[in-house]
Amino acid sequence: MKKIALLFLLLNVSFLFAQKEVSGVVKDNTGAGLPGVNILEKGTNNGVSTNIDGAYKIKVQDGATLIFSYIGFNKVEKAANAATINVVLSEEGGQALDEIVIVGSRTAPRSNTTSALPIDVVSSKDLASTGQATFDKALQYKIPSFNTVQTPVNDATSLLDPYEIRNMGPSRTLILINGKRKNMSSLVYTQTSPGRGETGADISAIPTDAIERVEILRDGASAQYGSDAIAGVMNIILKKSTNGGSVTVRTGITGQGDGEMYGISMNNGTKVGEKGFLNYTVDFSKTALANRPGTLNATDEFNYWRSGSNTPAQDASLQTQITNFLKLKPDGGNINGSPETAAAKFEVNGGTQLSENTELYYNAAYIFKKVNSYANYRTPYWRTETDYPYLSSLFGNGTAGSYQGYAPTFIGDLNDYNATLGFKSNKNGWTTDASVTIGGNSQIYTVSNSHNRSKYSDLNPEQLSAVGGIGSHSATDLVYADDSKTRYTGQNTFKPGGTSFNHIVGNLDITKEISDNVSIGFGSEIRTENFEILEGDFQSYAGVGADSFQGNTPANSGKFNRYNLGFYADISANIVKGWLVNGTARHENYSDFGSANVWKISTSVKALEDDKLTFRGSVSTGFRAPSLHQIYTEKSQSTFQGGAIAITGIVNNVSTTARDYGVPKLTPEKSTNISVGFGAKPIKNLNVTVDYYRIGVKDRIVLGNLVAFEAGRVSSDPASADYNEYEGKNSKAFFVNGINSITSGIDYVVEYRNINLGTGKLGFNLSGNYTIENKIDGAVKNPTSVQNLGTTAAPIYAGQTALTSGQNPVLAGQTVFNATQDALMFTSRPKFKTILGANYEIGKWGLSLNNTTFGSTKFKQADFSNAGLYSQFKTAQVTDLGVTFSATKAVTISFNMNNIFNVLPKFTIKSDGSASADAIVNNPTLLKKEWNNITFDGRYPVTSYDGSQFSQLGRLFSLSMNYRF
Repeated sequence: MKKIALLFLLLNVSFLFAQKEVSGVVKDNTGAGLPGVNILEKGTNNGVSTNIDGAYKIKVQDGATLIFSYIGFNKVEKAANAATINVVLSEEGGQALDEIVIVGSRTAPRSNTTSALPIDVVSSKDLASTGQATFDKALQYKIPSFNTVQTPVNDATSLLDPYEIRNMGPSRTLILINGKRKNMSSLVYTQTSPGRGETGADISAIPTDAIERVEILRDGASAQYGSDAIAGVMNIILKKSTNGGSVTVRTGITGQGDGEMYGISMNNGTKVGEKGFLNYTVDFSKTALANRPGTLNATDEFNYWRSGSNTPAQDASLQTQITNFLKLKPDGGNINGSPETAAAKFEVNGGTQLSENTELYYNAAYIFKKVNSYANYRTPYWRTETDYPYLSSLFGNGTAGSYQGYAPTFIGDLNDYNATLGFKSNKNGWTTDASVTIGGNSQIYTVSNSHNRSKYSDLNPEQLSAVGGIGSHSATDLVYADDSKTRYTGQNTFKPGGTSFNHIVGNLDITKEISDNVSIGFGSEIRTENFEILEGDFQSYAGVGADSFQGNTPANSGKFNRYNLGFYADISANIVKGWLVNGTARHENYSDFGSANVWKISTSVKALEDDKLTFRGSVSTGFRAPSLHQIYTEKSQSTFQGGAIAITGIVNNVSTTARDYGVPKLTPEKSTNISVGFGAKPIKNLNVTVDYYRIGVKDRIVLGNLVAFEAGRVSSDPASADYNEYEGKNSKAFFVNGINSITSGIDYVVEYRNINLGTGKLGFNLSGNYTIENKIDGAVKNPTSVQNLGTTAAPIYAGQTALTSGQNPVLAGQTVFNATQDALMFTSRPKFKTILGANYEIGKWGLSLNNTTFGSTKFKQADFSNAGLYSQFKTAQVTDLGVTFSATKAVTISFNMNNIFNVLPKFTIKSDGSASADAIVNNPTLLKKEWNNITFDGRYPVTSYDGSQFSQLGRLFSLSMNYRF
């Protein structure tokens, strides 16, 4: 405790120098206060930002000069020669903040309104106004081209929800912290959810109170930054304020009274010496489970679970079991919603002026997050005592009738960290920026309230030897010597392992303004990456492993690494007045697959003076290297398919099994991006931008559909060669460069602010994304074994325990990219998304109203009995209300009601017009059967098993109080 007190004391020490305090208000030329204006003591890193009313307070040295800067406004310098300095900023000729250059170009700064590229800037105030609990969910309701989806019951996917820009998946958006690459998560999404087969950074872990603003470049940027920037770049700028801080206490709950959220955060800053600063954020939060299960019907449940071979007595017994169970648990015991989450987040940002020309900067973050989610409830007629006689002892009290099923829990412990140390110097017009960044993410899993339901016949020879063989066990302990029986260990908590990823990145960036019209830049990046699959405990993976989530086996575990080196050159030139052209070229070399060369050309033309109309466009090539996760992941898992849970496998891309299937080694994705648009300021306070984009991706990496073995072609004997080769699983999935794709659309933003209404100010904003195309381009690139199905295969004859040369165990008529894969990647995304909002500020009050419209989505599940069927989520509008009250100069209270009309996702099953599909849709009995298949017999009535375009939780309430000191 003493150490903690000493740490906070050191963080808040202001060194004793001759200082004075300056305060004031910054307004625009209409008289409205400007929140978020940067105020910097010239020649130092000492700075603050204005509050919601435009007020500021800063301590400076005698004789100091203050610099006032704000995006889209003129920069103003004022001598700090008075205790009160009020400033008015003008919009005409406004300059962008220096950091804007990070996402737009590598050369001299250009304002976002006149840049050649579309850049969104979201302030910390904008993020807070959404009332959303996490950073990623706040972006969902501020940026139309940004989408994130929370899916029900999907194991490790519950630790961080998939996100994307322009429907391109999480792995094609590069995340930067203060302009430096953030580490990826160690999780690769393997379930049937959006983002399947990909990985991305955990942006939900970033504390919102640490963020000054977010810059989002909606354009390919591989030439500037290398891999992962096909869809765009998100640059998160951390706060620099040094004078005072704030504490925010927040709470929230859903309209159904669950999902309670509590949180507290503190942001504070202090000067370090004469010319340094340190800003830090501490954030703690906890969110309870929110559950949205369905209500099951006994008749449907009976039809779902009964076997066609049942005798009348078995049918009667099953009916009785179901009826009695649903009296106890009408929802089937299923837990379907958002998981219980606890998080602790720490962020530090600092720097100091070492000399007149040299600056030291640094930032660091550490996040711990624990997520507790649930697998599907195992009912007593799904996991039966007939099959597993020990269940009443493990999940009951040992007496007859005490066993009523169980719900395995999935607990994830996530650690994420990143840190940057760099130097920036400016000498003789040359700006040099050298830095080192480290970052990592680890996820350790625990499965509890479960069991290993393997039979001895499910164990391979090594596992069987490890347990002492069959003959060493006795039936007296409910461990069966008969290898056709299950083996009971008494263990109900398992450690299935986890994953870990880390990187080290070195950057050198050099820029110079050659003249008033020409700037150049060049630099390099070296990066090492390490990925580790952590082995689980023996019982978590032995045989079929822990029920709901099998652990990582020793064979599937290991450490993998690579390095890459990149070089780039950039030039920006004003060809004539008002015409800017920028060009970038990059060479990248990876240790595991070779090199890539990419380029980008962008331009902007000012058609009218005073930035009233600017045309812009860009053409670029890009690439995305296959991640280590995609190359080396190999595992078994439980998935929902065909209306049931199945054990399936994912094959390591460099394994002999992959080669036997004709799966080639992964190669980089290659992209071509085209963007054309304009920005306009037709009248004062009105800004308009419209941008068309087209992204073509070749050799897009997908985690393919499960490829099934043909019955009888692979031996079921664990001692046989082909069993060990194919691990006795019913089906396999591979990471493959499986498709080419085309994505095109239009982004638009209209903002009209500072409208006088009474004594207050009114503002409107309209922004949207409309998808023109999002589809596969050409044929699926199936591995050779799938392409040649049925042509080289031969059955395994009696007495044959292994495949002979040339035999193909794959079942005919399959593809690695089926209807479900197509839906996950393309049609399950909203056709459009529009955000229409209004805000009004008067006196101490602020009011905001936002309407987010999510376009329809289609999901053509492969599990439908007819290929002409698909599910469609209807277009829906979610309305959010926010109210703020500045009770005093130091205290602000905020209330948000999100989704005030309690709008829920709603889907229907439709026909493509074929006669056979129409017959099902028009037959209530057949249609109900199809509905049961995709909702797990009604367990997922709102979103189906595959998720929807927005949350199923409905109305949310949140309340926060911010105290500034």
